[in-house]
Amino acid sequence: MLKKRLLKYKNYDVHSITTATADGRRNANIATWVMQSALGGKLLTVALFNVDFTIELVRESGLLNVNLLAQDQTRLIQKLGRVSGRTVDKFKNLPHALDDRGVPYLTEAIGYAQCRVVGSVESNDHTLFVCEVLRQVVLSPDKPVLTNDFLRAHGLVRG
Repeated sequence: MLKKRLLKYKNYDVHSITTATADGRRNANIATWVMQSALGGKLLTVALFNVDFTIELVRESGLLNVNLLAQDQTRLIQKLGRVSGRTVDKFKNLPHALDDRGVPYLTEAIGYAQCRVVGSVESNDHTLFVCEVLRQVVLSPDKPVLTNDFLRAHGLVRG
């Protein structure tokens, strides 16, 4: 009998991290390792893969939005997670708007948290960004949350 590793039993929510710099460069990716890290939703910790374009922009701007994805947004796994924003405009044909800081958010997401990076920690192949939550916006409260279990059940991710 094949046994899974313990952490494979965890069912993570799926997010898109969106960011932009002062010179207009922007990107979006897929992230599952996002967690509240202070009472009252004051801080979030976001793990970003060290080779992604998104991490370069977050380091430069210190700004990001954490977009909570809905089950009807599975197409974004390919669009935002499996191609590089260095060579492709991920926002082309992607419903989005800009917040008051000029950072994109996904208008079809369940909602988003506006964040400002207050610290970071290197962690092997990812960097953990501790972010102050400046504002939380709920756009579609009745949509079901996209999770890793949902993606696995529909053959969209391995493991």
